[in-house]
Amino acid sequence: MSAREAVLEELDAAVSAPSGAAVVSGAPTCSVALLGQPNSGKSTLFNALTGSRQRVGNWPGKTVEKKEGGFSRGGVDYAVCDLPGTYSLSANSEEEVVTRDYIASGRADVVCVLADASQLERSLYMLADFAGVDCACMLVLNLMDVAEAQGKRIDAKVLERRLGIPVVPFVAADRAHCDLFYQALDRAIADPHALDATALAEACRVEFGAVYDDVRALVPERSVGALTPAWLTGKLLEGDVPVRALVDEALDERDRARLAAALEPIEHGVQRGGTCKFSWIDGVLDGAVRGSRTRSTLSRFDRIATGSRWGKPLAIGIILVGLLATFVPAMPIMAVGGLFSLIGEYAAAGLVALGAPAVLGSFVSGVLFDSLRFATMMVGFVFGINLVFGALEEVGYMARISYVFDSTMARFGLQGKSIMPFVVCLGCTIGGASGTRVIDSWGQRVLTVAMAWAVPCASTWGVVPVLAVAFFGPWSPVVVVAIFLTSLLLMYLVGKLFGPHLVSGDERAGLVMELPPYHAPRWKNVFSTAIARSKHVFKRAVRVVFIVTAVVWLLVYSPDGNPQNTALYAIGEAIEPVTSFFGLGWQTFMAYLCAMAIKESALGVLSGLFLGTGTLTTAVGGMGPVAADIGQVMASAISQPEALAFMFAFTFNVPCMASVAATYGETHSGKWTALMIAFYFCASLALAFVVFHVSSLFLG
Repeated sequence: MSAREAVLEELDAAVSAPSGAAVVSGAPTCSVALLGQPNSGKSTLFNALTGSRQRVGNWPGKTVEKKEGGFSRGGVDYAVCDLPGTYSLSANSEEEVVTRDYIASGRADVVCVLADASQLERSLYMLADFAGVDCACMLVLNLMDVAEAQGKRIDAKVLERRLGIPVVPFVAADRAHCDLFYQALDRAIADPHALDATALAEACRVEFGAVYDDVRALVPERSVGALTPAWLTGKLLEGDVPVRALVDEALDERDRARLAAALEPIEHGVQRGGTCKFSWIDGVLDGAVRGSRTRSTLSRFDRIATGSRWGKPLAIGIILVGLLATFVPAMPIMAVGGLFSLIGEYAAAGLVALGAPAVLGSFVSGVLFDSLRFATMMVGFVFGINLVFGALEEVGYMARISYVFDSTMARFGLQGKSIMPFVVCLGCTIGGASGTRVIDSWGQRVLTVAMAWAVPCASTWGVVPVLAVAFFGPWSPVVVVAIFLTSLLLMYLVGKLFGPHLVSGDERAGLVMELPPYHAPRWKNVFSTAIARSKHVFKRAVRVVFIVTAVVWLLVYSPDGNPQNTALYAIGEAIEPVTSFFGLGWQTFMAYLCAMAIKESALGVLSGLFLGTGTLTTAVGGMGPVAADIGQVMASAISQPEALAFMFAFTFNVPCMASVAATYGETHSGKWTALMIAFYFCASLALAFVVFHVSSLFLG
């Protein structure tokens, strides 16, 4: 099979997998693809069209999220695909590969290209990059209300005549605009037209001179899927490597050499191609946009928000306030989750009263209902994070955070938005993992989560100071500072180890962006997006939580509640010769393992082991009693080096099972989630080993 045929087969497989989201009624079906840059309003339009008829999964063979939905209208079923947001159709990141493969396949009956009407020059770049693709399309001018508030008047009819495709103004909150969209969609289907690339090709001919004609003459006349010779020529001039390989396969050796010779002298192809596209955009918009087309003057707040002096402190302050605000919508949901524990106790008691064995009652309470409790409380926090920070994204402030922290985060191959999950992790790692949704690139999203696991959460800070004060008294602040500095060091190490495998060199380039204008959040869209994401995370997380809860329950259950009769106790004693190598006795190692389920369970487990308070089953569930003098009791039972080793191992261990579930839900990758678990488990024990043996030299 030739490379050309292989590409076509891959394109076909990438888009023909069953979606499960299309409307099935026997009516004719029309496939609609939503294409646009990040924050262009694709999700707003997708939610407006499909409502609750959505399905979220992965693209076949990819870790990129696949969003599909459907709606019916006029006896026709519409299958809608929300393509990943990208700035162009160049295939560098996984998101761009998925988007281009889908467009190139030609499977969409209509492609809806979305543009931000308030920043039309910049956001039409995607439309310019789409020009030359042989597929019916229409242009959706989103955020028309914001553009009008800026004093801009956009004549959609003029744009429609120049582009030769339907152009529709759109405001998601206005039902009348939805009707206009449907009318434009009907026209695009009834009289399909591809975007005319003649003017853009002429701009490229002027920019590149005779080289354009030389390259164009060598490109085969047959399109590759929906990619026309004109589109392929433009990408060859820009130095697009996948397109070059695709065209080379169709040429004989002589023509390949001629093509290489024609392309060799071209320098700065991407920039020159961009110049052609913006020249084409200027021609399209000339006379069609009245009012200010220049960038508005920064407000006093924006001068502070984007300034080098106060921008970062302000951003961190707003993130921390946002973190506190997440508890307002999260607490009612988390309270419902807490009720599952009470219901589980009554259910277990009822089963035992009916003659069921005690082990069944314990399983129902400790596994089934505790799983629901953990998952519901987790999804409550996820909902709060998505709601609050989704609103910040909607109003335009998240772009400012990305801007002011870009130079700092770029050292790790990340964009500035990664600072938000890091700060949120100080409260809860679940929220940090969920907060990576604001990051456009999948690789940067995974790397951000991997680094964020090194940030000690609030539950960690609820345990470490108790032990630090008990064992080190006035020197306890030194311990806390040492843990904090180790956290920064571990984040740096994770970035260096994982970064090259997750973030390509192109993605590590500096950020060039135009800050979006501020505007009031569209609360319907913010709420619907937060609900949809929370439902998706819950579906994925509940399975992980159930499995982990069941395994932990098997380890800590004993018929009489005595910790010494549990499997975990037996395992702990058996492997103590090994754990002591890392500076951990069997009691502290058991607490270390149990904390992988719920971080805050550590003190309850230690109380149960050292003082016999409660059972391990309730302690691991985070519901066990904690002795008031647990620190003093431990101080008389174990050495300072062991306590220090435990604090480091506990802090940098896997955050908790709910965080693991949230990570899996956001990354869509079992492989990378497992790698994170393995890395942090090994790293925490390695730190414990170093801390124990070094501190033993000074503390005895």
